[in-house]
Amino acid sequence: MQRYIFQRLILAIPTLLAITLITFMGLRLLIPQDAIDLIVGEYGRNDPEMRATLERELGLEGSVFDQYLRWSGISWFFGGEAGILQGDLGESLRSGRPVISDVARRAPVSFELGLWGQTMAVLVSVPMGVFAALRQDKWPDYGLRSIGILLAALPGFWIAILIITFGSLWFNWAPPLEFTFIQDDPLTHLRVMVIPAILLGLTPSGVFIRLARTQMLEVLRQDYVRTAHAKGLSNRVVVYRHALRNALIPIVTVIGISLPTVISGTVIFEQIFTIPGMGRYLVEAINNLDYPIIQGLVLVYAVVLLVSVIIVDISYAYLDPRIKFS
Repeated sequence: MQRYIFQRLILAIPTLLAITLITFMGLRLLIPQDAIDLIVGEYGRNDPEMRATLERELGLEGSVFDQYLRWSGISWFFGGEAGILQGDLGESLRSGRPVISDVARRAPVSFELGLWGQTMAVLVSVPMGVFAALRQDKWPDYGLRSIGILLAALPGFWIAILIITFGSLWFNWAPPLEFTFIQDDPLTHLRVMVIPAILLGLTPSGVFIRLARTQMLEVLRQDYVRTAHAKGLSNRVVVYRHALRNALIPIVTVIGISLPTVISGTVIFEQIFTIPGMGRYLVEAINNLDYPIIQGLVLVYAVVLLVSVIIVDISYAYLDPRIKFS
């Protein structure tokens, strides 16, 4: 097991390098306007001295490839700067603050919101999917399948807008406009986070209901399930101890892969509910073409995705004893 994990971590290094290289080059070569143009404005674009001064102060001098070597830390092996190898994601071109400090302050908020949404979706939808499979072609099955299709079809941000609009018009209610961190006031923090977390989990819930039902039906038709029934085991033991574990393998895969997507997709809910997370931070950086922030957040999302995939692969051996990493 340790050897497998070590191999996967080693293989993740070139993947991260490729992601950072594509992001870095794409920001500078594929966008017709650069950050210096936005900073100096219309009257400063014709002043080469001002442009050169800003490039030097902001670390944007030299070729694009040289800038990447400094930022990625590859130049450290040749006596240059360590870059992200020392956890230095650079400084914001606008505020001048270290990106790593802003990410450290905002990342827990986005992770918390994404984990809450995903956890609520799993805890509700997987039992519903299993129950629908056990009542196949009966009215609970039809009802739960319809709910799954409805949840997958309705966008959560649209429901959020409706809740805020009609809540203020009919019930004189509105979500808190000022975000409160959990260490400052846990109760107020819960009031801020619970509604966007529930709405964030609606769309994944629809997918998990249908997936859990499909996988459970497939497993219940396997020979070992019929053998377990023939041995006299109770239906509860057969379903929850034998069938459900194997049915969870595809579900765990989808959950692990979709978790980074849920975390990175909190941007709309962070905008609607004024939550200072990474998604909102990324939108502001894109509007300002703040290269270090965009590059740093893409790197964080890539690391979360790779770690999630590795954890999902490791979980297979615990769910299905037939899977061995040796």
